[in-house]
Amino acid sequence: MSKMIQLELPFPEEMTTIKAVDIIDGFVAGSAQDIIHAYQHLIDTGVVWSLQGRYGRQAQHLIEVGLCTKPSNNQPYSC
Repeated sequence: MSKMIQLELPFPEEMTTIKAVDIIDGFVAGSAQDIIHAYQHLIDTGVVWSLQGRYGRQAQHLIEVGLCTKPSNNQPYSC
């Protein structure tokens, strides 16, 4: 009988809204790049504009300084 070995896949874990908020709030460890990626996910999905105000203000700041971009998938953009 052979043993089955589970290898880690080389694909990054998919970003979800919950994971993005957890990274931003520090509940899940992440680098500065992970935080930027989390904000970009929230911006792209449009969710950031319906969360508590601080998320939208920080997202707007990240867009203004060029670390994030406006929604890439035609989601409404408002601040």
